[in-house]
Amino acid sequence: MSLQAAEFFAELCLPFTNGTVVGNTYYATPIEDAPLRLRIRFTPTRYADTYGGLQAAVLHTDNGVLDSVSLTFVDHGTFHRRDEAHNTPRNNSTYGTFNTRHRAGQPPWEGAVTTGLRDAIEQYTNVWFPRAWRAHTQARTSGLAARNALPPQPARSSGRTR
Repeated sequence: MSLQAAEFFAELCLPFTNGTVVGNTYYATPIEDAPLRLRIRFTPTRYADTYGGLQAAVLHTDNGVLDSVSLTFVDHGTFHRRDEAHNTPRNNSTYGTFNTRHRAGQPPWEGAVTTGLRDAIEQYTNVWFPRAWRAHTQARTSGLAARNALPPQPARSSGRTR
């Protein structure tokens, strides 16, 4: 069955407007006209068609890989809720992983909580592409502030009523 990588990367909500998925790998040019690229791909486990995390790498168009980091699903709590709900012990080979053998009609990464991964990717890419997240973060923050603003409360009298 398919890994459905494009859907997984879409769920991460990465802010790079020129990002694309080729096969099971996400590529982006976070800063236009810069020689640096971002590549994020799934990291396989020792079991066939099973993945344990992501590898983010910064590539230079002439010099190749400059830096990379492994982001495991376990370290970022991606499948913690799913595994707890299924009583999967931490020492089980399926804990914090997913494989491409999954329920029909569901993505293989069903039950993933991608917030921790997204935050880790943001932190990592901010080192290499600091301006790339700024506009997106500002838009996200102002949107959250607008949604979370409380309506004005009615004025209360200082006296007590019984």
